[in-house]
Amino acid sequence: MNGYKIEPGADLTGADLTGADLTNADLTRANLRNAHLTGADLTGADLSGADLTNADLTRANLRNAHLTNAELTRASLRKAHLLGANLINANLPKADLYRADLTNADLTRANLRNAHLTGADLSGADLSGADLTHADLAHANLYRANLLGANLSNANLRPACLTSADLFEADLSGADLSTANLTKANLTRANLLGANLLGAYMARADLTNANLFGASLFGANLRSANLRSANLSTANLTRANLFGATMPDGSIHD
Repeated sequence: MNGYKIEPGADLTGADLTGADLTNADLTRANLRNAHLTGADLTGADLSGADLTNADLTRANLRNAHLTNAELTRASLRKAHLLGANLINANLPKADLYRADLTNADLTRANLRNAHLTGADLSGADLSGADLTHADLAHANLYRANLLGANLSNANLRPACLTSADLFEADLSGADLSTANLTKANLTRANLLGANLLGAYMARADLTNANLFGASLFGANLRSANLRSANLSTANLTRANLFGATMPDGSIHD
């Protein structure tokens, strides 16, 4: 089906397309609920507005595919290749993205509530405004990811890589960031209310005006971090490394 144009809105409910070649296929607004697309090649395919509820896309190749406004509730995308894919406004609640490759993917304003992203590669991905409430991001790679204004409340980010990630005004309240790597991360005005940062590595992170009320920073490494105007009320800083850190009052901790 290389380059094959399917009638927009085609009904392919439950279709068996295992291993199919759908490179550059036009599947806009197609009904692919419960479809079997394991190992299918959808490189550059247009799935804008398609309904992929409960679809099986395990190990599918969706490199540079267009999934804007696509419905992917409970879809299986385990080990799928989504490098550079466009998932703007995509709906992915409870989707299984275990070890999926989402490098440089655009997930702006995507709904990833309760999504399973364990071990997923999201390096360089744009997740600005995305909803990741209760998402499981254990061992996920978010190196240089854009999470500006993202909702990560109660998300599992243990021990995710968030090196140089942009978390400006992100909501991380109640999130588990224990042993996470937040080196040079931008957490300016981030909400870390009650977050678990036990043993987190936050050297040179920017936490200006961040809300860390009640957060656990036990054993965290905040060496040379910027905590200017941050709210540390009732935060647990036991055994935290604050050498060279800029404290809320502007003083440098020695």
